Amino acid sequence: MDIVIKLSQFLLSLSLLIILHELGHFIPAKLFKTRVEKFYLFFDVKYSLLKKKIGETEYGIGWLPLGGYVKISGMIDESMDKEQMALPPQPWEFRSKPAWQRLIIMLGGVTVNFILAFIIYIGMAFAYGDTYVANSDLKDGVYIENPAMIKAGFRTGDKIISIDGKKVENFDNDMNMNVIMSKHVLIERNGQQQTINIPNDFVDQLSKHEKGLLVGIRMPFVVGKVAEESKNTALKPKDLIVSLNGQKVKYFDEAKVILEANKGKSIPAVVLRDLKETPITVNVSKDAKLGVVVGGLDIKSLEKLGYYKISTKEYSFFESIPVGLTKGKDQLVGYGKQLKMIFNPETKAYKQVGGFAAIFNIFPTSWSWETFWSITALLSIMLGVMNLLPIPALDGGHVMFLLYEIISGRKPSDKFLENAQMVGFVLLITLLLFANGNDIYKAIVGK
Repeated sequence: MDIVIKLSQFLLSLSLLIILHELGHFIPAKLFKTRVEKFYLFFDVKYSLLKKKIGETEYGIGWLPLGGYVKISGMIDESMDKEQMALPPQPWEFRSKPAWQRLIIMLGGVTVNFILAFIIYIGMAFAYGDTYVANSDLKDGVYIENPAMIKAGFRTGDKIISIDGKKVENFDNDMNMNVIMSKHVLIERNGQQQTINIPNDFVDQLSKHEKGLLVGIRMPFVVGKVAEESKNTALKPKDLIVSLNGQKVKYFDEAKVILEANKGKSIPAVVLRDLKETPITVNVSKDAKLGVVVGGLDIKSLEKLGYYKISTKEYSFFESIPVGLTKGKDQLVGYGKQLKMIFNPETKAYKQVGGFAAIFNIFPTSWSWETFWSITALLSIMLGVMNLLPIPALDGGHVMFLLYEIISGRKPSDKFLENAQMVGFVLLITLLLFANGNDIYKAIVGK
C-alpha cells in the first residue's frame, strides 16, 4: 500500500507539471494562430495509450512517462520532421511567425512553471501558515549526527547563529539545505562564537554518510516499542527516560553517552510514565542498547513538557501573497546555487545528480497534501530552471537562437537548427543516462 501511495503522488505531480508546462506553449501558439498537431502527456513512442483528435490537434497519453510534448507545425523540435520543413512555409506554421511571437511561445512553458510554484507557495502560506521553533528558543543547541557534519566541525549542542552572514531567526525545514549550500556557518559553543568553513566537497562527503541527521532539534528519549527479545521488560511504550545511572537525561543524545559508558551493566533509571516519575532498573547490552525502538513525541507534547515553544503563524489571503512570493524566490535562488555546485567539479556534487528514481523517493509513503504541494512547487521550479538551460532541444536552446535572431536580425538556417537539435538531443540523452545511472548505482551499492 505504501508503494501505491508513493507512486500515486509521483505520477499525479509529474502529470500536473507536464500538462501545465505544455499548456504554457499551447495557449500562446493558439493565440498567435499557430497550428498545434499534437498535445501529449508522456511520450507516444510507436503507440499511444489514449488519443483523440479535436479540431486540428491530437490529444493523447503516451506509454513512456519521461515527460510530454506539444508538436507545433513548422518547428524544428525532437520530432525532426524534415519532410514538413522541406515544404514551403505556411501561414499557420511556427517558422512563419514573427520572432517575438515565437519567443513568447517558447517561454510559455517555463513561465507557467514559475507562476505555478509561486501560486502553490502562496496557497500553502494561506492554508497552512508557518510552524517553527524560534532559533532563540533552542537553548541547548541542535542535534548533529551525520559523520560528515562532525568532520566539518559541528557538534551536538552548537547554536547556529548565522549562515553565510544571514542571521538564523527560526529553525525550519530549510535549515539543512541552507547549511549544505553555505560556505560559512557561525555557531556558538560553550558561550564562544566560532566560524565553521564548509568544505568544497561537502555534498560528496554527505553522500557517503547518508545516515544521521544533519541539523536537527534535540529530542527526548521516548520508548516507541520494546523488542520481544529485550531484557528490559520494565520499560513500556511511551516511557520518557529522564534519568540513567543517577544522571539526569533531557535529550536522547545525552542518554547515548551514558549508555555507552555502561555497556553490559544493569543501572538504575527513572522514566516519566503517565506524567509520573517511576524508578526502574534497565539492562544495557554490550553494544550500548536497551532493546527498544525509539519513538517520538508530537509537537504539542514537546511543548507541554517544556522542551520547546512551538510558534504558529497564520496569514490572511493578502498576507500570504508576499510570504509565498518570498518563499518561491528563496527556493529559486537555492536551486540556482545547487546547479552552480553541480557544474563545479571541485564540489563533486555531480555525483548526487538523480533521475526519476531520486524524484520518486522524495515523496512520502503516507499521503499528505501539504508535503505533496511543497514537493510539486519545488519540482516546478526545477523543471522551469532546467528547461531554461541554453541547450538545443530544450526551451532555453530555442530561446537562445531566437534572441540571436532578434538582436542580429539574421535567422539561423534550418540545417543549422536541425544539427543543433540533434546535438542537444544527444546531450540530453547523455544527461538522462547519467542521472538515472546514478540512481541505479546507488541502489546497487546502497548509497
